[in-house]
Amino acid sequence: MSVVMQRRVLCVVMDGIGVRKSNFGNAVTTAKTPNLDWLKSNSLYSTLKAHGHYVGLPSDNDIGNSEVGHNALGSGKVFDQGAKLVGNAIANRSIFAGSTWVEMMQHLKKTQGTLHLMGLLSDGNVHSHQDHLHALMGEAKAQGIARCRLHLLLDGRDVSEKSAEIYIALLEKEMASLNSDSFDIKVASGGGRMQITMDRYEADWSMVEKGYAVHVHGKGPQFACIGDAISQARTDPEITDQYIPEFVIAENGEPVGKIKTGDAVVFFNFRGDRSIEISNAFTKKKFDAFDRGEAPDVYYAGMMQYDGDLHIPPKYLVEPPLIEGTLSEHILSFKKIQFACSETQKFGHVTFFWNGNRSGYLDKKYEIYSEIASDHVRFDTAPAMKAVEIADKTIEQMKLGAFDFGRINFANGDMVGHTGNFDAAVLAVEIVDLQIGRLIEAAKLTDTILIVTADHGNADQMFEGNEADYPDWQHLSRDKLPAPKTSHTLSEVPLYIYDPLKKPYTIEPKIEGVLSNIANTSLELMGLPQNEAFLPSLIRRG
Repeated sequence: MSVVMQRRVLCVVMDGIGVRKSNFGNAVTTAKTPNLDWLKSNSLYSTLKAHGHYVGLPSDNDIGNSEVGHNALGSGKVFDQGAKLVGNAIANRSIFAGSTWVEMMQHLKKTQGTLHLMGLLSDGNVHSHQDHLHALMGEAKAQGIARCRLHLLLDGRDVSEKSAEIYIALLEKEMASLNSDSFDIKVASGGGRMQITMDRYEADWSMVEKGYAVHVHGKGPQFACIGDAISQARTDPEITDQYIPEFVIAENGEPVGKIKTGDAVVFFNFRGDRSIEISNAFTKKKFDAFDRGEAPDVYYAGMMQYDGDLHIPPKYLVEPPLIEGTLSEHILSFKKIQFACSETQKFGHVTFFWNGNRSGYLDKKYEIYSEIASDHVRFDTAPAMKAVEIADKTIEQMKLGAFDFGRINFANGDMVGHTGNFDAAVLAVEIVDLQIGRLIEAAKLTDTILIVTADHGNADQMFEGNEADYPDWQHLSRDKLPAPKTSHTLSEVPLYIYDPLKKPYTIEPKIEGVLSNIANTSLELMGLPQNEAFLPSLIRRG
């Protein structure tokens, strides 16, 4: 059947901009947003669920994140995501019955090597969860492994910005219960997640290089224990957990946990974007991103396979979610042109995650991808990030009539929100609003329907604590404000649908909207047949 394209649609993801009624620490409501205000009065407006079971996470206490948010937007369906998959695999012990774990145990018993567990230490449940680490530690002892070393990345981003001591105390209690004459477990190295190891999209390979040197070769400032390393970092009040400098635990001047040939390494993060580069550093034979020095030959496994198309890493403990039949594939079946654009920090979200965890183009003949290089700076020092350049490129493509469906991401609300800097987050929201205004004008000129939404909350809640304890918070000096909240939120996200032709649409009131409803909504607005496997469209005509 021949399908005639009726309208062009552009989906704009305002990353990290949630909807929350309270103004307390709310950078979104504090910001001046005349364009979003105009949209609310001149377009269809609603809110969408973007957390918990609405996006495939274990419970409704689990905050949404950019990975699962873009999976949901691009798939049109709800899938069990990494945290839930790993939790289930541990609960039913399939993770330990799987071929990778069994093979790794056999390898270590043959080589008498050390098991190294590396990853993010927190219960944020966005990239990892401490319970998963504890389970791996316990099973290693049960399997008769003699030595285990931990290489810990400190969070302060998906959890409170200075909460490392909480997780370290819980970990040390677990370690104390496991340590024995037959099982030697120690912390070996670590550092803040934005300082070492967890780079993404090749934005800053120097982070990975520094992490590799610390974890593998034990090259870095030495401390007697992780507590001493944290205490040293705390002498600078400006350093939050995610920026704690790298450290090596040593005894008598010798690192306690260098990674050597014959050892095994598990990267226990389940989320892919910040796990790929370090995985490549351990597994690629031909590797030229940095000089690894004397690279040990180890058995390396990821908690999951972080890139299914590129098989990164080849060995993994838990199968990732299988997301087939995405919105992109459906649109491609009608040979319609798609456009994807963001800066480096979120480029993989509008490509890899949007396309169901697939790398590269699905069909380059019908796709236009545009990556704007991110700057290597703290994002609160440059809250504009690359929003202007993203809008420039998108408007250029709109005026050229280059695409039928587009999706773009403004990273500002999320990346600046994660810094905990309230004033910078307000500016970030205002900058995004300015670009929305430019896109509205371009939409009028080019007859483009805009879907403006977000993938999760963040900038809408920048403070810990309760408003009742800080009634005059807007008049307090910075040092008197409550502790910054740097993690995502449980907030719903906005949905604006703007049609320059003002067609008679309404939002279907009987549907509790979630991110996955966007796929069929987009198809209906475009005039393409909807996909029966997707959640229903939110549009009701007439």
